[in-house]
Amino acid sequence: MLQSLEDALLVGRAARGDHHAFERLYRRHIGRVYAICLRMVADQTRAEELAQEAFVRAWEKLATFRGAAAFSSWMYRLTVNVIVESGRSLGRIRFHESARVDAGTDSEGVASDSIEAYSTHDPDTADRLDIERAIASLPDGARTVFVLHDVEGYEHHEIAELAGVSVGTSKAQLHRARRLLRLRLER
Repeated sequence: MLQSLEDALLVGRAARGDHHAFERLYRRHIGRVYAICLRMVADQTRAEELAQEAFVRAWEKLATFRGAAAFSSWMYRLTVNVIVESGRSLGRIRFHESARVDAGTDSEGVASDSIEAYSTHDPDTADRLDIERAIASLPDGARTVFVLHDVEGYEHHEIAELAGVSVGTSKAQLHRARRLLRLRLER
């Protein structure tokens, strides 16, 4: 509650052109914004670019923020829109192709740099790494739907609208993602 109140004050100041207030909002929310970008695109460099794009877009649209929801919710929704729009414009969200391994990824399809960011000495960290690897190795469409639905709590009709697919496609991709994750985590 206190964070929402502080965010509301910072948003008000930032909307009036206070760059320092917006910088504080950025510092408060960049971790979560970057995390969703990384989960959805499975590439550190691209995730950094998308996180920055989300904050640029937030600065441009700050005057449209009405405070009906928490700033963090608004920022998060905006970030998801930036990711999905970017994927759509680059042809990166594919809902009907099998998993592939790109250059710069390990045999599981995970960007090598993102793996190095984890320490595997802690069993909890190792489990998290296994899950993150498995999610990152999903085909683009399945990963997008899984992250939006199971991690972020979006409903299928919201995912369908965001991604420009049918509700049925969203449900099928979630089923596919869960099946692939079970197989990969059982290994």
